[in-house]
Amino acid sequence: MTRYRNGGLFLTLCLIWGTTFVAISAGLLHFPPVLLAAFRYDLAAVLLLAYVYHTETAWRPRGRNEWAEVAVGAVFLIAAYHAFLFTGQQYTTAATAAIVVSLTPILSAGFSRVFVPEYSLTPIGVGGLLLGVAGVVVIARPDPANLLSSDVVATGLIFCAASAMALGSVLSRRIESSLPTLTMQAWAMLGGAILMHAVSASIGEPIDVSAWTHPEAIGSLAFLVIVSSVLGFFLYFTLLENLGPVELNMVSYVAPAIAAVVGWLYLGDEIYLSTVFGFVLIAVGFVLTKRRFIARELSTLKTEQTAD
Repeated sequence: MTRYRNGGLFLTLCLIWGTTFVAISAGLLHFPPVLLAAFRYDLAAVLLLAYVYHTETAWRPRGRNEWAEVAVGAVFLIAAYHAFLFTGQQYTTAATAAIVVSLTPILSAGFSRVFVPEYSLTPIGVGGLLLGVAGVVVIARPDPANLLSSDVVATGLIFCAASAMALGSVLSRRIESSLPTLTMQAWAMLGGAILMHAVSASIGEPIDVSAWTHPEAIGSLAFLVIVSSVLGFFLYFTLLENLGPVELNMVSYVAPAIAAVVGWLYLGDEIYLSTVFGFVLIAVGFVLTKRRFIARELSTLKTEQTAD
């Protein structure tokens, strides 16, 4: 029964986070990118902080390490990731953004090799990392005569978003902290939102008051706050405890398919053959990079099924 429950939660999370990329594209029709990301986490942080205050004993960070963990989360996992992602997604499709973001677990392996001395990346793992990067290049389809085309720049910005997420994940694991994950996430959301408001103000993003009366604008923001951020993170951390990080990483490889279908139905996004091929390269790169962990998870699953 637990296996079916986890399967249902996994598919629900895939649906939510796949549709999130479409909600971002819809919201970007009405809000400037960094400001939209900041608004998303203003509201999500308030909701999550209220929940943490009433449910967690350690509802706020204490000590240098706990604040350091929050700072890493705010800068890399929230502010840098979303500022790059939302800005890049102005010029590309939801499916393309989801596919490039799926490179994150592969980049995490690369950063781990640099920042975690005991982590070793074998030649096959290096090949997987290079294959994943090659997939991004295929998706970008760079024209040597015009390397600053909107498609290439957009893909590059989203690649920066995936890199920020991967680096933040690795750096946060290096910090010894007993802060509950939800508490860290709530305070990181708040700090990240403040940083993004500062960036938005510094680059002079315009605020269109009429957006607040447009049903699509309000609907996309509500989805990003309530469904994607709050509900999505609750499902993520529940599944992280039940399934483990390797199996949960597969969300990144189901979400692009959902983003492609929903983007096509709602926004009329086109899906190019090069995008599909790039996704295949990234997926194969993930398997090569994480092959040991995947084999271990499959062995554990087989043992559990035998015991049942």
